[in-house]
Amino acid sequence: MIRSLCATIACVAATALPLSAFEIDSMTDQERAVFQSEIRAYLLENPEIIMEAVQVLEERRNQAALLAEQQMLEDNRDEIFDDGFSWVGGNPDGDVTIVEFLDYKCGFCKRAFPEVEALMNSDDNIRFIIKEYPILGPESELGSRYAIATKMVEGDESYKSVHDLLMKLGGTLNDAALTRVSKDLGLDHDAIVARMNDDEVTEIITRNRALAQRLQVQGTPTFLFGDNFVRGYVELDQMQRIVAAVRSENG
Repeated sequence: MIRSLCATIACVAATALPLSAFEIDSMTDQERAVFQSEIRAYLLENPEIIMEAVQVLEERRNQAALLAEQQMLEDNRDEIFDDGFSWVGGNPDGDVTIVEFLDYKCGFCKRAFPEVEALMNSDDNIRFIIKEYPILGPESELGSRYAIATKMVEGDESYKSVHDLLMKLGGTLNDAALTRVSKDLGLDHDAIVARMNDDEVTEIITRNRALAQRLQVQGTPTFLFGDNFVRGYVELDQMQRIVAAVRSENG
């Protein structure tokens, strides 16, 4: 920022000096003193130029960041929205797609869970995709492996039921807890456990982690509302406003 700001100031100050004198390295001590004096005088007379330069620089940085983010999405669009293994719920033809990267040991994911459910229940035109992204240790991975294996053995409906219970689960997420979940839902626990360490389950988690890294997803929950990142917990009314904005953008 300082370098860019100095360049702006130098360009302005240069109007007060002969072109031959603006080669700083070739300036005499006297010319350099005059140059520095002109900069100081200009800034004292026009202090707003500093804020203007900073604002222009920030706008350029924000635009560059937005363009980089949009390029990330374009480069990974199929993996985000149609990877062939992530659970997809809501309206498969919805006009807004929400993607959530989540972890079953994440407190903010658990806090966001009822907000997401309320959003889905109040809006029947949303497509919702869950990305299993265990990043908080062995319990997180155990939960994700169990959920993914459930989807493989018992299907999408059972996966969603498991997802809901794991999001509501308090305390330790261990084998005993998963046994209770299977019993409560009437699932074939042995068959699910037998699949939990399959290479296919490992590949799904590995691919989700690699995708998250490419998208610079550093924590959970992280949402995509259409092509708009929302990093962190948001309340229901905020989600509804974001969905409305995405619909407005899409026309």
